[in-house]
Amino acid sequence: MTQAASGNRLDRRKARTRAALVSAARALLTSRDPGEVSIQEITDAADVGFGSFYNHFTSKQELFEAAVDEVIEEHGAMLDEVTADIRDPAEVFAASVRITARFPKTQPEMAKIIDRVGPRYLTASHGLAPRALRDLLHARDAGRLAFADPTVAIACAGGALLGVLHLSLFQQQASAIDHAADELAVSLLRMFGLAEADAREVAGRPLPRSR
Repeated sequence: MTQAASGNRLDRRKARTRAALVSAARALLTSRDPGEVSIQEITDAADVGFGSFYNHFTSKQELFEAAVDEVIEEHGAMLDEVTADIRDPAEVFAASVRITARFPKTQPEMAKIIDRVGPRYLTASHGLAPRALRDLLHARDAGRLAFADPTVAIACAGGALLGVLHLSLFQQQASAIDHAADELAVSLLRMFGLAEADAREVAGRPLPRSR
């Protein structure tokens, strides 16, 4: 075996171990506070050796931050993909809200992680927050939505979204989750200046699907 082939094999093994640790952290975040989880529990869940942990992370906090960062980026990329063909910027914003608020039934793991990390979603420099800000500013520049302070707009929209998502995690009926998601979108569109009829028409359009 050549040195290059051996190196590539080692790199792949390291990548698999790191991915397994991050995946285990994501799963644990759905039901446990990170402070209550031991490194042994993490490595057991990842099915890797205890010593492997420190080849990739210096602490539990670093691992859980990496897991949350992965979820935040995955979420943002998902919304970018499914809204790419929507031309109305108000609908782009509304669709992102409606899709995310449906996570308790469509993406339960992500919903529980978002609910656990809460406000971090509103201040992250990547993932959902900058994309939401971009969409809001685009809608404002196009004359579809109105607000004065973008930071306050993100706080209002994000806070409302986190609240509805939290409540929907305890809702068993899929139809109730759908209703809450759509009503949230209507309320936010109205808050940002759309008339009732226009807000309901935009929030009632068919949701886009992943390509």
